[in-house]
Amino acid sequence: MSDGLKDAVKRRGSFLMTMKAVAWSFFGVRKSGDYEKDVEQLNPVHLIIAGVLGAALFVIVLVVLVQWVLASGVATAS
Repeated sequence: MSDGLKDAVKRRGSFLMTMKAVAWSFFGVRKSGDYEKDVEQLNPVHLIIAGVLGAALFVIVLVVLVQWVLASGVATAS
């Protein structure tokens, strides 16, 4: 591992802070100043895990929403 990557993995950013940054990124409303702060503080391993969890949660919510709409009868042809 390179020294830069080793230093990045040792960052102390909390997992909750990482989840918050990923959630805002999913909406696309991150300020450039917040982005710069995240780059300096967040652990890249936490970012990968948070991104995968966020994507999985997004897919699960979509599947549940589609099942709910289909079960309600709103989507049936008249």
